[in-house]
Amino acid sequence: MSDTTHSLFTGIRLKKREVMYKVRGGCGNSSMSVDMYRAGFSSITNIDYSSVCIDTMAQRHTDCAGMSWLCMDARRLDFADGSFDVVLEKGTLDAMLVDEKDPWRVSEETARMMHQVLKEVSRVLKPGGRFVSVTFAQPHFRKRLYARAEYSWSIQHQTYGQGFHYFLYVLTKGEELSQEDAALEQRVRLEAEAPFTDMVSYEDTESEDFLTNIDL
Repeated sequence: MSDTTHSLFTGIRLKKREVMYKVRGGCGNSSMSVDMYRAGFSSITNIDYSSVCIDTMAQRHTDCAGMSWLCMDARRLDFADGSFDVVLEKGTLDAMLVDEKDPWRVSEETARMMHQVLKEVSRVLKPGGRFVSVTFAQPHFRKRLYARAEYSWSIQHQTYGQGFHYFLYVLTKGEELSQEDAALEQRVRLEAEAPFTDMVSYEDTESEDFLTNIDL
């Protein structure tokens, strides 16, 4: 079992129920879902955008009864509302954000895509269900995306690793945002409405004597 999977099992108490798993733009070829299956999570739905990857993984794990492999777009999930107890992603959102130059203010296109994905995740979660996100993104960046009352979930996070950290976020459906996260949502919304400029203005300093203003 990988260190990440071990941290997942020990850091949060996941009941062995319906799980949807997507990793790096989908489930990819990661061993995490197989590790989870061997740990007792016998009903796992793996999704990925790549049909080649899905076919390969389905053939590789034909011995895992109860584990399904589906080609699907995370922005448009083909599941009914409230289908899963847990939705797990590892690096999927990181991949979607990889081309962004400013983590504080992502582009409108990426922000719209992230909203589509997170709205779908919230929709397919059962009441009390959990969205578990494993990422290298620090809370002051990632919580800006997660903190929306519209998703109807609370946010908790834990840090793992030594030297090089990764973060595990647990978002519980049906719980309200904390006051801190609700304030963050409002702040992010105000920032988005404010005009954006990358120009920096400086006062005219030609007549200033800098040396006399510096205490050496």
